[in-house]
Amino acid sequence: MSESTYNASNIKVLKGLEAVRKRPAMYIGGTTERGLHHLVYEVVDNSIDEALGGYCDRIDVVIHPDGYVTVIDNGRGIPVEIHKTEKVPAVEVVMTVLHAGGKFDDKTYKVSGGLHGVGVSVVNALSERLEVYIKKEGKLYFQAYERGIPVTKLSVLENIADVNESGTRIKFKPDTTIFETVEFSFDYLSVRLRELAFLNRGVSIFLLDERNGKKHEFRYEGGIVEFVSYLNVNKKPLIPEPLFIEGTKDDIEFEMALQYNESFQETILSFANNINTIEGGTHLIGFKSALTRSVNTYIRNDNSMSKEKVMPQGSDIREGLVAVLSVKLSNPQFEGQTKTKLQNSDVESMVNSVVYEKLMTYFEENPSQAKAICMKALLGARGREAARKARELTRRKSVLESGSLPGKLADCSIQDPTQTEIFLVEGDSAGGSAKMGRDRTFQAILALWGKMLNTEKARIDRVLNNDKIQPIILALGAGIGQEFDITRLRYNKVIIMADADVDGQHIATLLLTFFFRYMRPLVEEGHVFIARPPLFLISKGKKKKYVYSDIERNTAIEDFGGSKGLHVQRYKGLGEMNAEQLWETTLDPSRRILTSVKIDDAIEADRIFTVLMGDEVEPRRQFIEENAVYVTVDV
Repeated sequence: MSESTYNASNIKVLKGLEAVRKRPAMYIGGTTERGLHHLVYEVVDNSIDEALGGYCDRIDVVIHPDGYVTVIDNGRGIPVEIHKTEKVPAVEVVMTVLHAGGKFDDKTYKVSGGLHGVGVSVVNALSERLEVYIKKEGKLYFQAYERGIPVTKLSVLENIADVNESGTRIKFKPDTTIFETVEFSFDYLSVRLRELAFLNRGVSIFLLDERNGKKHEFRYEGGIVEFVSYLNVNKKPLIPEPLFIEGTKDDIEFEMALQYNESFQETILSFANNINTIEGGTHLIGFKSALTRSVNTYIRNDNSMSKEKVMPQGSDIREGLVAVLSVKLSNPQFEGQTKTKLQNSDVESMVNSVVYEKLMTYFEENPSQAKAICMKALLGARGREAARKARELTRRKSVLESGSLPGKLADCSIQDPTQTEIFLVEGDSAGGSAKMGRDRTFQAILALWGKMLNTEKARIDRVLNNDKIQPIILALGAGIGQEFDITRLRYNKVIIMADADVDGQHIATLLLTFFFRYMRPLVEEGHVFIARPPLFLISKGKKKKYVYSDIERNTAIEDFGGSKGLHVQRYKGLGEMNAEQLWETTLDPSRRILTSVKIDDAIEADRIFTVLMGDEVEPRRQFIEENAVYVTVDV
């Protein structure tokens, strides 16, 4: 660990805090689940900043049963001496003044994710209670706050035997009057903490959920190279090992790793000072431009490929690409406090030149890998051209023409897409019952027939030409792939309604794979649901009850008072239910059971779809064996 003076003189003050409670969305992006977890990220980012400076190599995050979360690091500890201008302990300034911290010059932190200096003060302002413990110079200090206001003075709790021991522990409970939910998700937190461990090689991050005993330990000595290998697991690699590129210019440090696989999806994650820039920015633009330029340069200079009629575009070249970009700089410019897009103009040119130079060198030194990448890009270009022709052909047939709807669609009468829902129903028989049983005011029915294409193994031209998928694309009205526009979606809820058997589950998985690969915003923004039809109808006289499992059936039989006069009907499929029964069990919003399909972890979702629908048999068998205990399939 390197040493540096870190005291009250490092804390710069810019003022203001009450606005946080009035407009929390300005600082944490909202008061939903996303904003709630952003609180933890803000505290952890401060610990990561200590790690970036070489002062910390372990971070612990603990979810407590009483609604509190604790973040612990072994860094230098927040300064505790009296601040010269504020006349209170420096830690109190950090916790209660909005723009206060050690991030406003390059002396305390050369590189920082929490550059605005509002992180922990915002967490304090939005917490019912926050407690800070600081180990420093042989003492353990403590101070408590409630809704951003100190309720105790900074005090020494005890003397520490090891005077060299240091660090900060922050324990807080989010304010229930601010947030829509205060239930922390172990999986949600795991996503960010895993990213941070990959981006900061050698730093150990521990996550413990005391509510159920679940825990993770993240530590990756290989850094982002190991990150790319993790993202590519269960996929067939096109090049044997990830390519690592790095470069430095002035105050900008850039590193990236990439590897191609045989799939048709691209996965690019970009980070700036450890912040996941989900909207990209100048570093991503520079990378994409350099990649496109280098591949096309190699193709033009190669006699066997230069005569191709259709040259690859950027999207063709990124088919099957998995890449992680990480840039670190002393003065990052982001859009807004939530930092989802990097704006520094000098980063683009720096990344562009470094990536182009290193890629061209790699291609020259590894001609077989270079040709494999370029041939995949050329195949992508051919597929794009085929997709364009398919679109033109299908539009001429009125299949994708706006205003033209598929013949098997029974549409609803109202036009407001926020109030409507569409059921994708397996089979004509069930589709017919659903059409008769629905509320046609706001419910649309699209009957599906046969098993659709496995889109995990298909390029977009095959998807567009598939007669099972075309009606879905047209009915939803929002396009597909890069042209998908969620604002054009014709229904607020897209509900998959399939039989409760193996075939039905397979169809549901095929549909979910299609949505995830070619209409991902549909899933990400919470528009996809799975209906749960009953397995049994139990009746006795005029009394009846629908149940959804064997256990519920047995309980219901006991409740009905034995088997005398009892009738138990087993539904083998949706087609056995008449219109009235479908309405009562699966269509009626007041009584039906719907499962919302959400993506807490896009990386994990990608892995699962690859396992379930990809070419590799062994990972699929292993996944089914490991998860069979959680699934009940009634055949």
